[in-house]
Formats: sequence, C-alpha cells, structure tokens
Amino acid sequence: MSNTTPILRLEEVTKSFGPVTVIDGVSIDVRPGQVQALLGENGAGKSTLIKMMAGVYQPDSGRIIVDGKEVHLPNSKASEALGIATIHQELNLVPTMTVAENIMLGRTPSRFGLVNFSQLRRQAQAALRLIGLDVDLDTPVAELGIARQQLVEIAKALSMNARMLILDEPTAALTGKEVDQLFSVIADLRAKGVGMVFISHHLDELARIADTISVLRDGAFVAEVPAHTPEDELVRLMVGRDIADQYPHVSHQPGAPLLEVRELSSQGAFKDVSFTVHAGEVVGLAGLVGAGRTEVVRAIAGVDKVDSGTVIVDGQRLASGSISKAIAQGIGHVPEDRKGQGLVLDATVGENLGFATLRSTSTFGLADRRGQTSRATEVADKLRIRMASIHQPIRDLSGGNQQKAVFGRWVLAGSKVLLLDEPTRGVDVGAKVEIYNIINEVTAAGGAVLMVSSDLPEVLGMSDRVLVMSGGEVAGELPPTATQDEVMTLAVANLTSAVNTNSDSDQELSS
Repeated sequence: MSNTTPILRLEEVTKSFGPVTVIDGVSIDVRPGQVQALLGENGAGKSTLIKMMAGVYQPDSGRIIVDGKEVHLPNSKASEALGIATIHQELNLVPTMTVAENIMLGRTPSRFGLVNFSQLRRQAQAALRLIGLDVDLDTPVAELGIARQQLVEIAKALSMNARMLILDEPTAALTGKEVDQLFSVIADLRAKGVGMVFISHHLDELARIADTISVLRDGAFVAEVPAHTPEDELVRLMVGRDIADQYPHVSHQPGAPLLEVRELSSQGAFKDVSFTVHAGEVVGLAGLVGAGRTEVVRAIAGVDKVDSGTVIVDGQRLASGSISKAIAQGIGHVPEDRKGQGLVLDATVGENLGFATLRSTSTFGLADRRGQTSRATEVADKLRIRMASIHQPIRDLSGGNQQKAVFGRWVLAGSKVLLLDEPTRGVDVGAKVEIYNIINEVTAAGGAVLMVSSDLPEVLGMSDRVLVMSGGEVAGELPPTATQDEVMTLAVANLTSAVNTNSDSDQELSS
C-alpha cells in the first residue's frame, strides 16, 4: 500500500431515514498523515457521514473501502478493529474513574483474575506519551478541564492502535490556548501518519489545521477544496449563495421601554445592575466569562432569585424567581445550553415548540393537542426548521434547527422581550443568518432583545447598543460602531481596578 492510498474511502454512499435522504451519493477519502475537514450547514449530513465511517450507520448503497478493500462495518467495534476511532463532541469518558482507567476502559489487563494495575498504568502512560500529555494517571477525569479530557479521549483511541481519528467539533468548548494545545497534538499525530477527519463551524480553524476541505450541502457532495480557500468562497459553497452581509441587523426607532432593570443584585454573581431595553431595540451584553452576564439573564427570566433590585416588563413589576410569571408577562429565554436547559430531547419538535403555551391554551386542564400541533407547524414553517415532520424527536435535528426551535417556542408564545444567551453558539454560518433574521423580525414587530454573546463581531454587528460587564457590574455602554479593543478595555476595567487595589494594599502593608 502506497502512502497515497486512503486509509478509508466512502464511495458513492447513500443513506435515508424513511422518506428523507440525508446522504446522496457522497465520496470522500481519508489519507494517512492528512487532516480532511468536513464542512456544511447544520443538517448537511456531516454527522451521518462520520457515523457511517464509525460503523454506527450502514449505507443503503455505495461502498466503504479500507486499505483498498471493501468492508462492511456493522457496528462501532468493527470500525475500531480496523483502527478507526471517533472523538465525539460529548466525550465518552467515565467521570468518576481515573485517567488510567478511562484510557484502558473495556481492555483492563488482568492477572490471575485480578486487575493488573501495574500493567494498566504502563499502558496508559505509554498512550499519554504519544500525545505529550503530562497528567497524573490517578486523577479522576471529572477533575480535568474539557481540553485535557479530550486529550485523554485521543490517548484512549491511540492506545487501541487507531490510525484514523474522527474529531467532531473538538474545539466547541475550548479556549484559544486550549485550541492551540489540541492543534499541536493534531500536528504531531499527522506527522506520525495518522489520518484525521475534522468537523468545525469555525472557518478560521480549518485554514490552520486541515489539508483539504470537503463541502456538503443538503446531503450531497459539493466540492473538495484546499484548506486555504477564502472564507467567503467556503460560505458560498456551503449555502449555495453569497452572504454579502454576515450580520444583517436592521435598526429601528426605539419605542417605549419594554425591559427595565434597576439595581439588580445577587451575592457572588452581580451587583447594582441597571439598564433599559426599548421596543424595537437589540441591546448586546458583552464581557469575559464569569462577568455575570448569564446570571443576569437567568435572574430576569425567573430561573434564579435575586437579593435586591427590580425588573419591570412593559410597565409592570416582575416577581423574582418565577419562570411561569416571567413567561406570562412576555419574557422569552433562549439559554446558553440549549440541550441541557432549552430542550426536552426525547420530546417531539412540536412538543418543544409548544411547551411555553401548553398551559395558556388548555381548557379545563386539558391540553389543546390539535391546536398546539397546528400552531407549532405554522411556526416551524415560518422559521424554516428542517425536519421530517412536526412529530420527529427533536434530538434528531441538527444543532441549528434545534436552536431555531427554541426561538420558535417564544415566537409561538408571542414574547415581547427575548433574552438570548449565546444564541448562535455551535451553529453554522447559514443558520446564523437565519437566526439573525428572526431577531430582526422580533424587533420589527415591536419586541425587545437582550443578547449575551462572547463573539465580539456578532455583538457589535447585531446590536443597537452594547453594555459591557466586568466583575459582576456594568462597566459601561458603547455604540455598535465601537471597536473590539474598546469592548475589551471595559471588560477588564473592574478586574484591573481590583488588581491595582490589591497592589496598593500590599504596599501599605509592607510599609
């Protein structure tokens, strides 16, 4: 086998679920020592494609070829036996077990019927050495950060002699420094001849780490292009059209105050937070992680109680710590963790869309199921949620379509004030624009939007005003024409002040 022979080749594979074809005649090669990126909108078929590589799904037609020979992968064990390992976005580690135990999970060495701990540690240490990870083998995985947990997962795969890794959104929850560390490991593995499939919504990452990019659209192969292809061209290939304006914000003349927050405080989270959001307005809430942005949004939404302060919605005071009363007064909340907090994954699309209106539309305590289904279908069509039917389990939808369903719940409820916490996290560029257009429709109809985002271009591009939080307080307000540097200066303002205060105290003590 020459070095150019693919480790794995998908040849004209097709996969359907019922009447819906999700992969249609796609061919992709994964070669040793190369990183093959998969790019496409949510719902383009990326997840289905890698599940066929991993043996989770079997193609309805087409061939899977490994080392030049056609193979059948009936399950993930068969794929792993051929050296193909998948690092899922939701990691497959046991939090209470140690690093060593996780690496050797399912392959624990034994002697005379007992666990051979010395051999287990030797094999686990050898796996860590392959990726240059220095961590105590006896540390419970739960005590490691996400970045190190991912590296442990990679070490686990390499300990099984994996020669091909599938990395599904590996950087989604990582900081910039952690991404650099992961990419360093990927570069080392590439140099050792490991082939990789890499999925990411961050286009700038692909130029850094990939060799080639295969673009999918609506389940079909569109093109294979070099990793240095300009981002605007990648976007055009993904969505089939140019996105001239990445942030299509439409400004409106501000109306009456819809949301008034007055001296809101919660011990240990935020202090004396005050601001107003008017009808027709998007107010961005920027700041570093831990600045208190999410906590403020949760308090307004009634998820958390506050120690003091007042929230007024459309002229009426809002009771603290009551989600149902917040909904009744017109508050809609799109949380930062859509799967953990925004959706019931085992429920249908229609049920998830209708949860906020289930009580208000019931009669004598009985749910209006026919009306709920009808209204949910209308909203799903309006928001262009891609699904097989309104009765499909929502867990089967792509991330972008799940997020649109969370938005749809509040559109259906007629919410006057939308609280958005990282509304486009983990969403591809095409779905982002659709979400931005939903925001525009809310403000055009006289609603108000408070948007938390860690994506500075997004918060500046989609806001009429930007509030910046630092150390649990509002450090200042900026116009949307402000620069990212101006936002960051305010974001660290209270932190810098605290450092200077501590320095002064130290000087006084030392004198």
